[in-house]
Amino acid sequence: MSSERIVRFSRKRRLEHLTVMVLFVLLCLTGFPQKFYTHAWAQALVHGLGGIDRARQIHHAAGFALAGLTVLHFGAGLAGLLSRTIPFSMMPTRKDFEDVFRQLRYYLGTSRVEPLYDRYTYKEKFEYWGLVAGNVIMVVTGTILYFPLQVTALFPGVLVPAAKMAHSNEGLMAFLVITIWHIFNVHLNPDAFPFDPAIFTGRISRERYQHEHPLELARLEGRPAPKGADPDLGPHGPVHGEG
Repeated sequence: MSSERIVRFSRKRRLEHLTVMVLFVLLCLTGFPQKFYTHAWAQALVHGLGGIDRARQIHHAAGFALAGLTVLHFGAGLAGLLSRTIPFSMMPTRKDFEDVFRQLRYYLGTSRVEPLYDRYTYKEKFEYWGLVAGNVIMVVTGTILYFPLQVTALFPGVLVPAAKMAHSNEGLMAFLVITIWHIFNVHLNPDAFPFDPAIFTGRISRERYQHEHPLELARLEGRPAPKGADPDLGPHGPVHGEG
């Protein structure tokens, strides 16, 4: 088997992922004890963090850092789109919706051919946009909770308890999605088990690239798209950048 490795994630993307991962852990460690404050484990965790005031300080700092990173991410993406230097490969296309049904038919045994994927699969795009939507909800509701007096001077006071409910429940849902959906699809699925180091090393094997992203690999190597590719994609598929 060839040992050739292909760069999939740039240093910038790996650093961004690592930062989000650290901030997410901090937000969970300091947020859930406040949500489940009546439980003994929550009280013990708050005590271990140095008290409720320290836990809130860490939570707020991590929240502002995540908000800043989100703004930078969107800003860089928008600038790349406007300058046409970074095609947005995370944008869902018609093929992604078709791939959902192709994959289902393969799983159900009604087809022996799996869909051919480009740089990102429909699962990765679904998770990305879920993260984007979740971040927006958490940033907006977190800002409302941090500045309740300023917000209620302009909007009805009921907005604050509504923001508290949305912030708390979205945080729990994000935790469940990450621990169940993301961890399984990235690390525990049969192709990557028991661990996928790609987002940390930036590289994956050519064999795996051929199996998981054949359309992109064909384009990178200057070959025609593999047989079975969507004819609307053209001979080399859509052009995607580091998205």
